[in-house]
Amino acid sequence: MTMELEPTPRQTHAVSTTGGHMTGNPESDDLFAMPGLRRSAPKAGFPDTEMFPQVAYEVVHDELMLDGVSRMNLATFCTTWIDDQARRLMAESLDKNIVDKDEYPQTAELEKRCVRMVADLWHSPDAAGTLGTSTTGSSEAAMLGGLAAKFRWRQRGGTGMPNFVCGPVQVCWEKFARYFDVEIRQIPLRGDRLTMHPDDIAAYCDENTIMVVPTFGQTFTGLFEDVAGISKALDDLQAKTGLDIPIHVDAASGGFLAPFCAPDLVWDFRLPRVKSINASGHKTGLAPLGAGWAIWREAADLPPDLIFNVDYLGGSMATFNLNFSRPGSQVITQYYEFIRLGRTGYRRVQSEIYRTGQHLAAKLTEIGPFELIHDSDPQHGIAAVSWRLKGDPGFNLYELSDRLRTRGWLIAAYPLPADRENETIMRALIRHGFSHDMVDLLLADIVRGLEQLARHPQSTPLTKEEAGGFNHNATAAVPSKKATPAKATK
Repeated sequence: MTMELEPTPRQTHAVSTTGGHMTGNPESDDLFAMPGLRRSAPKAGFPDTEMFPQVAYEVVHDELMLDGVSRMNLATFCTTWIDDQARRLMAESLDKNIVDKDEYPQTAELEKRCVRMVADLWHSPDAAGTLGTSTTGSSEAAMLGGLAAKFRWRQRGGTGMPNFVCGPVQVCWEKFARYFDVEIRQIPLRGDRLTMHPDDIAAYCDENTIMVVPTFGQTFTGLFEDVAGISKALDDLQAKTGLDIPIHVDAASGGFLAPFCAPDLVWDFRLPRVKSINASGHKTGLAPLGAGWAIWREAADLPPDLIFNVDYLGGSMATFNLNFSRPGSQVITQYYEFIRLGRTGYRRVQSEIYRTGQHLAAKLTEIGPFELIHDSDPQHGIAAVSWRLKGDPGFNLYELSDRLRTRGWLIAAYPLPADRENETIMRALIRHGFSHDMVDLLLADIVRGLEQLARHPQSTPLTKEEAGGFNHNATAAVPSKKATPAKATK
């Protein structure tokens, strides 16, 4: 069997003999003159022939130049900047499978330390003994929290179709409802409200409600929902009806912000009704993509039916994930960030992110017809700025988003959730690595975009579909049923 390889740059210097004279190979040793780059990249079926690695690398590298610049993507919640030491740790641990705890016991130890640190950060009454796990992100962590609530409800004798109550949520909760056969009772917005309010809760709860899910850092606006107020509303409901409904807090973005920048805000395990919390390490936890955390208030809050055991140093260790094999590098890097920064460093870094967001918020109202919804106030939400148009300035936010895209900025424009779908807003997420100077560059491009829209108004307004822009949401191929108050269903 012979291998059909293309010549390397060195091989192109091979010589041939013609009439007794040595002649050089006519092929160039320049990478872009090599045969592999004379044709389009494979796009359909599995390719038959090989390429040399430098050629394959160049093909993939060059195609990826069409992607946006991640640090200019203000639609994403996820980490887009890490330091050189974190990159080194990622590279050094790419081959570590986190589920193989017997082969990589120190990686397992670092995960356990992180669980204890996060539980302590969120005021678990038993930070050293409670259960928690790393996940691939907050979506998996949210589903684990939901499954635990469903299993606890069944253990208490629950029968029929379980449900959970929430406000405007990220799509992972709609997936949880559909994939695990749970009814989602998503409370529509009413009046001028942009979040689920405590007085909304009781009408949607019944004996089959497995949990209420406040979002601590709402996807649409960046605002915190009132977890303490929702807990008090459920206390009142229990006093009236006997229903003891737990809370799972979706702190995907707020879980690593409030402990440092709004420490007196009560939203976590200081509330006894909060049984579990999920968060993204790869968002405001500053870890690279692929890190999330699910933590339970106490070990008893995670039903044993969800636990499996894997080999660990001649014994066994509990595991409770939806995924099995996955890289350990993200957890290792998360631990690095925890010990590198500590509480003092996280407070300093996260406070600076908020200040950068506040600079953007203050300038937006000066340069355009914008009304702020969230101004990056750490008492009210995550480090983000969201806004809508005042009046009719002759353009819409989809058109402004489209103009900014021509300069490389990705800022989502989208409609609000149920019952306020006719209102369009924009949201900019401020992350570690986004500086005061970058805000000024963005503001200059917003001004430039406003001037262009004023000089060249659209004859037909741009739509959401035409403008594009990912806002961390998704639409089910088969729509879910609209939530109705529980009392109306009886």
